[in-house]
Amino acid sequence: MKTCPNCGMNLDDNMAFCTSCGFNFEAQAPAGQYAPQPVADPLDHTAEFDPKDISENKVVAMLLYLAGWIGIIIALLMSNNSPYVAFHLRQALKIQVCSMLLSIIAVVLCWTFIVPAAAGVCFIILFVLKIIMFVNICKGTAKECPIICNLGFLK
Repeated sequence: MKTCPNCGMNLDDNMAFCTSCGFNFEAQAPAGQYAPQPVADPLDHTAEFDPKDISENKVVAMLLYLAGWIGIIIALLMSNNSPYVAFHLRQALKIQVCSMLLSIIAVVLCWTFIVPAAAGVCFIILFVLKIIMFVNICKGTAKECPIICNLGFLK
């Protein structure tokens, strides 16, 4: 009997793969060496979408990050029930809602100096996030927006 180093399941000695987690015993490093297994990116959802859907709706998804609220409205009208556009629509809405909330906070507390300055830095960060998401669409991937993916709304 051998034990899977990945999940701890007891298996027969002749097994090449773990029946529980799929660990490959044949690709394992020589004794005493650690062979790291590739870890899937939990923020990457590209495999969940049809490649045809991605290629047909890239331009519509790009509008979400290029045109702000107008792009969101256009994408809602042109999406044709595309899961890929819907995914990026949720990501763009998160960015736009954060931008709107940040604007409200900056206007309400404009009498201070530090809050508008911090809001300016946050707007730059949101702009960079839009660029990152636009590049992801150009590559044909569906990754969640960094930083904003940790916010609980619009899951």
